[in-house]
Amino acid sequence: MANIVVLGAGLGGTIVAYELREKLGREHTVTVINKGSVYSFVPSNPWVAVGWRSEADVQVDLAPVFAKRNITLRPEGAAKLHATENRVELTDGSMVDYDYLVIATGPELAFDEIEGFGPGPGFSQSVCETGHAGQAKSAFDALVENPGPVVIGAVQGASCFGPAYEFAFILDKALRDAKVRDRVPMTFVTPEPYIGHLGLDGVGDTKGLMESELRDRHIKWITNARVDHMTEESVVAEEIGEDGAVKERHELPAKFKMMLPAFRGVSAIRGIEGLTNPRGFVIIDKHQQNPTFENIFAIGVCVAIAPTGKTAVPVGVPKTGFMIESMATATVGNIARLLAGEKPNVQATWNAVCLADFGDGGVAFVAQPQIPPRNVNWASEGRWVHAAKVGFEKYFLRKVRTGVSEPFYEKLALQALKIDKLKAVTFD
Repeated sequence: MANIVVLGAGLGGTIVAYELREKLGREHTVTVINKGSVYSFVPSNPWVAVGWRSEADVQVDLAPVFAKRNITLRPEGAAKLHATENRVELTDGSMVDYDYLVIATGPELAFDEIEGFGPGPGFSQSVCETGHAGQAKSAFDALVENPGPVVIGAVQGASCFGPAYEFAFILDKALRDAKVRDRVPMTFVTPEPYIGHLGLDGVGDTKGLMESELRDRHIKWITNARVDHMTEESVVAEEIGEDGAVKERHELPAKFKMMLPAFRGVSAIRGIEGLTNPRGFVIIDKHQQNPTFENIFAIGVCVAIAPTGKTAVPVGVPKTGFMIESMATATVGNIARLLAGEKPNVQATWNAVCLADFGDGGVAFVAQPQIPPRNVNWASEGRWVHAAKVGFEKYFLRKVRTGVSEPFYEKLALQALKIDKLKAVTFD
């Protein structure tokens, strides 16, 4: 019998736990370590921030679901990974031993790297966590009562740009519904070298699509932007040229601000030699396996992925939902092979299928694989995307509540669309 521990119960951690239980049966133990017992559907956070959803609408209590699936939940959270000892220290001082570990922690949000940035002591809002989005709703209500200029976007080093665009357009729609949009000048500020880069050097014509949406909604933009600091009433950003010099310094009035931060690895794993890079992200090979600690795998936002190319301002690579699910499936397959005395040979495709909601429309794109060069590079827009995103939210939350990672009809649909989670098996 093997003890398999999953660190984190977000999208990747929850799905990998369900797949481990399904693939391995009850012969082996599956334990999930997480801070609390609540799963939050993060893609819905922009809706929470404008009151289109409540926090409770997009959350699931994992305790009863895990109990039915014979998955042990440790809600104390991890304090420190002791990789050389094959154990995880929890915040209450207790230890959990493992034979195999899957790190799916997600990121730590690096608000502290910019003066005045972030919710709480800072002056900006966030949709990175559902609790943050709930706080942003109060700030949104205040904006409706007392309209003024808004800055939306992402800061240098950010890697998740889709939610920034989503929130800009959703906020535009919510302000129009409230009949105050005419009193709210909006500026989109991003480190991307061009609008629609997304950390992926674009997908299809996302540059043209996103620029058109911004123009249609009277949202100005600044690219190659490096945020210097924020105050209660402004965002100070420098526009950087290709030579690295400051082209222009902008002091943007901002009564409401929502900018996505850079990420780093969580403190429980950061700084472990051979496991993480200097930023704290987990180093993995093509099988999701760490080369130094071969019984450790990693999936999701916590993994280290090199940028797609050089940019004037640092831009990271996003880890999208379907890409993370493909990492989970590959990891489960490789752990199963190790338990059978075989070498890992399963590789995730890292394909991306994304729906970006704009409140009354949206953009969908398919990138196979997510990192260029690609076999499929497609993007489209329309009102159908909003309806599809709503449907997907309900569908995914149902998966989490029922403890099923991939119902048979999802498999059939993916086969029909020729979208695969795994590459053809290779033998090294």
